Amino acid sequence: MNQVSKIQNPVRISQPAARIDSHQHFWKYNPTRDSWITDEMKMIQKDFYPHDLASILSRNNFNGCVAVQADQSEDETNFLLELTNQHSFIKGVVGWVDLRHELVEERLFHFTHNTKLKGIRHIVQAEPKGFMTQKEFLRGIKTLYKFNLTYDILIKEHQLEETLWFINQFPNQKFVIDHIAKPNIVKNDRTLWKKYMATVASFPNVYCKLSGMVTEADWKKWKHADFVPYLDNVFSFFGINRVMYGSDWPVCLVAGTYEEQLGIVEHYLDSFSDSEKQLVMGENAIRFYNL
Repeated sequence: MNQVSKIQNPVRISQPAARIDSHQHFWKYNPTRDSWITDEMKMIQKDFYPHDLASILSRNNFNGCVAVQADQSEDETNFLLELTNQHSFIKGVVGWVDLRHELVEERLFHFTHNTKLKGIRHIVQAEPKGFMTQKEFLRGIKTLYKFNLTYDILIKEHQLEETLWFINQFPNQKFVIDHIAKPNIVKNDRTLWKKYMATVASFPNVYCKLSGMVTEADWKKWKHADFVPYLDNVFSFFGINRVMYGSDWPVCLVAGTYEEQLGIVEHYLDSFSDSEKQLVMGENAIRFYNL
């Protein structure tokens, strides 16, 4: 009588969930170019390179990060992409090209030869009213879809109404709101911010980063409770699948250490399930940026 051997199912060893810091910066400090770094922010008036961040990510159990442009130049995009060739923990880059330029498609074609370019950003928070309605800018945004590139929306809360009109023009473009749209956390007046964020979040192609919050609060006196109403609203509006963590390092250092700003989000997530935490702390960023 033949014996039938039993094939045992292989033991599956679960891999730890990837943790991704979806928003940080590198720069070689230039006091002229980086004049936005005022004397009040003196602690970040210096160079910040990948070796400065690597150990911080490691001790906080992050697998990688997304480097986001801080200067509006193609030199900046080249600089960040070159860093990805040297440091594997930089999983993606949000760079800059002039989206209003008539040769924007040619420039995007050039930069996307490096597959670490995942998205584009323009510092709209510094632009005048109506910037996002310009036909040249809209033409550039339309081109991003062809290259499977995302777009980071960097604005302040008073620009949310214009942003709402803007995103309505591109139902298939992947957008993410940086720094929860920079509400005035110091004054804790959520009236305008809450009104427009709820509507912005109704578009399924728009995500939100839990980043840059400490610098919108009182740099010296903030406490975890200051951020809870905003976090409540973000999760209520966007849901668990369209929210991602970002440190905004090294800018966050003007208001606290890396661990202190991280603690705001991790403390808030204490009551969430492990799978929900994994979405916010990595999986949503991986999916959004195609890391």
